[in-house]
Amino acid sequence: MSALFRAVGFSVAMILMFASVTYVLPQVKGEAPEEEEMDLGELTMDSFVEMGEKLYQGKGTCTLCHNSLGRAPDLLTYNVQAVSLERIADDRYQGKAGDAESYLRESMKQPSAYVVEGFGKKGSNDTESPMPAVDQPPTQLSDIEIDGIIAFLQKKDGNPVTVALPSADAAPAVDTGPAAAPALAQTAEEAIAKFGCAACHAILESVSPVGPSLKDVGTRLPPDKIRSSIIDPKADIAPGFPPIMPEFPNMALAELELVVEFLSRQTGSQP
Repeated sequence: MSALFRAVGFSVAMILMFASVTYVLPQVKGEAPEEEEMDLGELTMDSFVEMGEKLYQGKGTCTLCHNSLGRAPDLLTYNVQAVSLERIADDRYQGKAGDAESYLRESMKQPSAYVVEGFGKKGSNDTESPMPAVDQPPTQLSDIEIDGIIAFLQKKDGNPVTVALPSADAAPAVDTGPAAAPALAQTAEEAIAKFGCAACHAILESVSPVGPSLKDVGTRLPPDKIRSSIIDPKADIAPGFPPIMPEFPNMALAELELVVEFLSRQTGSQP
């Protein structure tokens, strides 16, 4: 009888263990993160600007790089409207914008049209921007969302908002929460690009001082530690780095394991 109780107890323990794992690891399917929506039919210019600020701070992930840490120009510290006009007049400008509004829109969709000196990709002589186009994965902002961010950037400095309010029938709603995940990544490189790892970490061809280098992470952390740092990035902050790494609620388990396996093999030296 005691053997039976031990067997049953072992089975129950194993069931509970595997059940707990399913709650810890990201899944391919499950409940989507809660998203805040705004009905376009109820928009005023003030609420449009407010929506743009939420997108700037949230779904747009702008503050991951545009902050005081030096990864990209801190847009909140200067008059973006005036600086946009200066950049249009710069001989290095390669875009087609004729005013500040169109420059801001172009800078988000075609970041390499003008690269601020000192902020280009390494080896590009400031001709190529490391910033991804925000209307492409992983951010995938809509035109309305981009206009909302432009409206916020104009209004924050006391400039007139030149962006027109979207019509009520342009789209049913705009969410200011996390971006919907694009197609499932098939390789570690695709997953790294999809979730924007290179924006803050030195990995693959990217060099960034914002987060710890991942080019030698396999010599510093075992696979389970790499995995847990992705699942819960704020649980153990690397010394000397800010706690700004986001969570990835849309990362599937298969994508997580691709990244963990890839990073475990990274044993090179930090550049």
